[in-house]
Amino acid sequence: MFSVIIKDKSFSVEKTEKGIQVEGKTLNWDLMPIDGKRFHLINGHQSLEAELVSLDRESKTLQIRLNKKVVSVSLKDRFDLLLEEMGMEDQGAASVQDIKAPMPGLILDLKVKPGDEVKKGDVVLILEAMKMENIIKSPGDGIVSDVKVSLKQSVEKNQVLITF
Repeated sequence: MFSVIIKDKSFSVEKTEKGIQVEGKTLNWDLMPIDGKRFHLINGHQSLEAELVSLDRESKTLQIRLNKKVVSVSLKDRFDLLLEEMGMEDQGAASVQDIKAPMPGLILDLKVKPGDEVKKGDVVLILEAMKMENIIKSPGDGIVSDVKVSLKQSVEKNQVLITF
């Protein structure tokens, strides 16, 4: 079971042997793919064309165009629902304390300096390891308090690189 949120309204969705159920009612929709991102839906005497506009797997959000109107949809799977039930849904949104080196390597580029405000997913530095460039992103929102490394510096695994 999972939850679909559209315009702050939540719907319970479950796949059963009878088909897909929304709020306990089985959908009797005919769904035909047009191409990789577009579908034709028929529900009774109503026909809709749906197109996937964008998909963000990390945040589990997508935008769908239904008959020329764009709708934002958020999804919560059973794990998200369990965390929410346990009161732990905001654990990932906690402020960042520091960023540590995921592996030994060489600092190729620093994208932030003390005082910079970063958002979750912003690139903070590039670390070269085993002749590959690894983009290190901020795991959360914060303001950079100190950059503990410099360009061309070698770092060890779990060494603190940036503090917030």
